[in-house]
Amino acid sequence: MRVGKLTPKELEENVFRHLTERREEICLRSGLGEDSTIFNFGGQFCVMSTDPITGAVEDAGWLAVHISANDVVSNGADPVCCLLTILAPAGCEVAAIDRVMQDAARAARELKIEISGGHTELTTSVNQMVLSSTVVGKVDRDHIIKTSGALAGDDIVVSKTIGLEGTSILAKDAASALLKWFSADLIQTASQLGKLISVVPEGRISAAFGVHAMHDITEGGLLGAVYEMASGAGKGFLLEGKAVPLHPATEEFCRRLQLNPLRLIASGSMLIATDRGSALVEKLAEGGISAAVIGKFTSETEKILIHANGREIVAPPEGDELWRALDLLSRES
Repeated sequence: MRVGKLTPKELEENVFRHLTERREEICLRSGLGEDSTIFNFGGQFCVMSTDPITGAVEDAGWLAVHISANDVVSNGADPVCCLLTILAPAGCEVAAIDRVMQDAARAARELKIEISGGHTELTTSVNQMVLSSTVVGKVDRDHIIKTSGALAGDDIVVSKTIGLEGTSILAKDAASALLKWFSADLIQTASQLGKLISVVPEGRISAAFGVHAMHDITEGGLLGAVYEMASGAGKGFLLEGKAVPLHPATEEFCRRLQLNPLRLIASGSMLIATDRGSALVEKLAEGGISAAVIGKFTSETEKILIHANGREIVAPPEGDELWRALDLLSRES
């Protein structure tokens, strides 16, 4: 059974084409790679983004708040508050909802934002807990950043290492299968990478530095995110595969499971377009955040990955390597 996000073609044909009503207050609306909406309330600009968390995910409340905050900061906004909806299956213990809220409150403290509303209920419509978080942020007109803002010649910068979330999920959800090949220490280290999922710190630094575009890298991995950013801007790119930073655990897992780490879900890394890539890397390092320049956006529409075996045309994102890996490991257990 297929799981994951719709392809760009499916989004255009089944979602975006229905969004025909327009209001003048909206200055950023739904589009490929755009994860937030921005609207003008007469000089003050509000940025909003919403995301679901499905399944009995460890630290689900913490994750829900951070994931939506990541989208908001990608537009140059400062996250202010969060609305959180919790749909729990009938018969769910109230203590489970309490744990979700404890986790969500911890994320709110880390980000210094308020959980200002939401909705909580038990329902027969779900068979496992579903969370939906909406984070609201604020930004001045001159500091709005769009995913589609990349310019030809811009450096492509990524923060931290690619595949952090995917590596962490594999270590947590398939630890017993992975123990056949890897040490318990490596699996434990990998499981902790999910704690690095927030890109709010690098988003704030990059917004203050002055960049042309940002996009938090999620499902579809690095290649999916760069494809979305380039397509939104009407640009192409040249990506240097050898320059992409990977955590040793990510490299080991992907090598053994024959996964493409550049197509692995990668929350925790920010993708940034700037004409001063090296200077931004230095500025992020001053804030304790590692980063690397991994390529350039081009005026051509061709999207190219350069790797050890030559040059490859990057295809539109279709699914994520995580789902294939989890299916493989479930058969190994």
